[in-house]
Amino acid sequence: MKKLKIHKFKRPRLLIVGCGDVGMRLLPLLLPTFRVFATTSQPERCAELRAAGAVPLVADLDQPASLRRLAGLAPWVVHLAPPPAEGVLDSRTRNLTAILPEQGRLVYVSTTGVYGDCGGARFDESRPVAPRNPRALRRVDAERTLRRWARRSGASLSVLRVPGIYAAERLPLKRLQQGTPALIEADDVYTNHIHADDLARIIARALYRALPNRTYHAVDDSDMKMAHYFDAVADAFQLPRPPRLPRAQLQQVVTPALLSFMSESRRLRNDRIKRELGVSLCYPTVADLLRGM
Repeated sequence: MKKLKIHKFKRPRLLIVGCGDVGMRLLPLLLPTFRVFATTSQPERCAELRAAGAVPLVADLDQPASLRRLAGLAPWVVHLAPPPAEGVLDSRTRNLTAILPEQGRLVYVSTTGVYGDCGGARFDESRPVAPRNPRALRRVDAERTLRRWARRSGASLSVLRVPGIYAAERLPLKRLQQGTPALIEADDVYTNHIHADDLARIIARALYRALPNRTYHAVDDSDMKMAHYFDAVADAFQLPRPPRLPRAQLQQVVTPALLSFMSESRRLRNDRIKRELGVSLCYPTVADLLRGM
């Protein structure tokens, strides 16, 4: 694969596909080096993106014709856009690969949900995927689609598998205020986390340091069950802890989507982001954020 170089005097172009909250946190890390283009499907967000230093582009991954202007635009790409809400294929990523450059470098933000339920096991990136629901199947399809593109085009692909993203404004306060129940200890699942700012820093590191066609767990050092996470947030904000129910009772009072998140237990190792990307987490655990609040 041809090695990408950053010109000493001319900033290379980088495209962020789907520039939401994480993309906005990523922008300040990229702007000193890159001329950043950022897509949005909402024209009203163009002023916000421009004020943040990006060149806004209105593009809809569900409308291939709107992507034509992106073809060959930038050799560096960060793909943050989620799959469609239905089906088992990620048609959006399939549409995107049609206009991606050859011999480029792309970082894709996927999900740890591709592993399905692992019974609380602790593991690294060598574990095979085993998606259990359409949401995870779409992510697996996106990863495989991008790998085919990378092999075909000679590009360098990095896949970041990301768990629940949190930040000061991304905590489950509404859930706690509504009194949504959690699982009893015997039925509870291990969950994984990453602060949104740390995720942005991992993405930036992956652009420069990731090995070609490599998968990374973008997770922090937290080792906690889901109900313990809710308890910790409740205590920090002086809210009542959620009631605990056995799984048989809980599935009668929560939505199927929420139940699916509460049915998969896994603990992901993050040695690779530290060893290969040189990541030092600003928030090693959820508790580090909550103490500061």
